[in-house]
Amino acid sequence: MLFKYQGFDSNGKKVKAKLEASNLKEAKAKLKARAILYTSIEEENFNLSKVSFKRKKTLDLSTLSYLSRDLSIYLNSGISLISAIELLKQRYKNNKTLSSFFESIGTYLDEGKNFYVALDSQSVVKLPEFYKQSIKISENGGLLESVLLELATFLKEQDRVKKQASQALAYPLFILFISLFMVGFMLSFIVPKITDIFTQIDQELPQSTKIVIALGDFFSNNYAYILVFIFSFVFMFVFLMKKSKAFKYVFDKLVLKLPFFSTMVEQAELSRFSYMNSILIKSGVPIVQAINLSANILKNSVIKKVFVDASSSVVEGKKLSSLLHSNKTYKIDEAFIHSIAIGEDTSRLSEILNNLASLYNEANKDKTNLFLSLLEPIFMLFVGVTIGFIVISMLLPIFSMNLG
Repeated sequence: MLFKYQGFDSNGKKVKAKLEASNLKEAKAKLKARAILYTSIEEENFNLSKVSFKRKKTLDLSTLSYLSRDLSIYLNSGISLISAIELLKQRYKNNKTLSSFFESIGTYLDEGKNFYVALDSQSVVKLPEFYKQSIKISENGGLLESVLLELATFLKEQDRVKKQASQALAYPLFILFISLFMVGFMLSFIVPKITDIFTQIDQELPQSTKIVIALGDFFSNNYAYILVFIFSFVFMFVFLMKKSKAFKYVFDKLVLKLPFFSTMVEQAELSRFSYMNSILIKSGVPIVQAINLSANILKNSVIKKVFVDASSSVVEGKKLSSLLHSNKTYKIDEAFIHSIAIGEDTSRLSEILNNLASLYNEANKDKTNLFLSLLEPIFMLFVGVTIGFIVISMLLPIFSMNLG
C-alpha cells in the first residue's frame, strides 16, 4: 500500500512525497532509514482501487509505449534509472495513477531492488507478463535501453492495429444496430397494428404473411424477455471468455475452422509472435524463453498452446520448425514453418522472424480491409431484404382484397 507523508530531510529541507510499504510501521521505518523527520504520514486514499475492488489499473498500450520510449531516451542520455523514474514522476504528477506508479517504483529502487523487482512488486499498475520478463532479461544483459525502445515500437504498432480495427468496425456495427432496432420495432409495434385489419377479414392469408404475423406476435409479447436474454447471453459469453479456459479454447478452435476468418486470426497471431520473438532473440534472450514469452502475448489459445508445447520440447534440443510441423493440435502455415527452418539453419532467426512479422502484418491488413469493405454492403443488404420481406408480406393480402 502507498503512504503519503510530509516532513524534513537531513538537510532541513521540507519534503512531501509518497512511499510504498506493507503497513504503517514499515513506512515509518523506511522514513527513518532515509533520515526523514516526518510531521504527518497516512495511507494514500487511492480512489481508483476502491472503485475497482483493489484491482490494479491496466495501462492502455499507447501509454505504456510512450513511457517505455521516454525511459529509453532518458537512459540513453546517460541519466541513471532512479533519476529517470523521478523525471517521469514529475512529468506525470497530474496523473494520479502514473504518479503513484512511479512513486512506488522509485521507493523500491531506493531500497536497492532492481527495475524488474520494482515493476513486479508495485501494486498500482498491472503490466503484461512478457513486458516484465523482457525487462528482467534485458536488465541482466545490460540491454535495457534498446529493449525498452523495441518494446515501445511493438506496443505502438499493436495499439495502432487495435484502434484501426475499432474505427473501421464502428460504422458497420452502427448500421447493424440500427438495422436490428428497425426490424424489432416493425415486428413489435407496426406489424401487430396491421394484423388487426386482417382479423376482421375472413380470407386465407399468404404463408409469408402468416410468418410475419407470428413473428410480430412473438416479439410484441416477449420483447422484454428477448432483451434480457440478449444481455444475459452477451454477459455470460464475455464472462466465460475471461474466466473459463476450456470455453475460450473451444471458441478459439471454432474460429480457426471458419473460412476466411481463420486465415485472418492465424496471420495476426503469427505476426505478433514473430515480432515479439525477434525482439527477444535480438536482445539475447534464450530461444526457449523467447518462445514462451512470445506465446503468452497471443490471444488465440489454440495457437498459443502450439507454441507453448513447442517451447517445452525446444529445451531438449529439438528444432522449433520440426516441432511445429509435427504438432497435431493445429497445423501452422507451412510457409511460416519453412521460414523458421531456414532461420535455424542459417542462425538468422531473429532477422527472418522480423521479416515474417512484416509480411503477415501486411497480408492481414489487406484481408481485414477487404472484410470491412464487404461488411457494410452485407448489412445493408440484410436490412433491405428483411424490411422488404415484411412490407411485401403485409401488402400481399391487401392486393388480394383489391383484386378480389
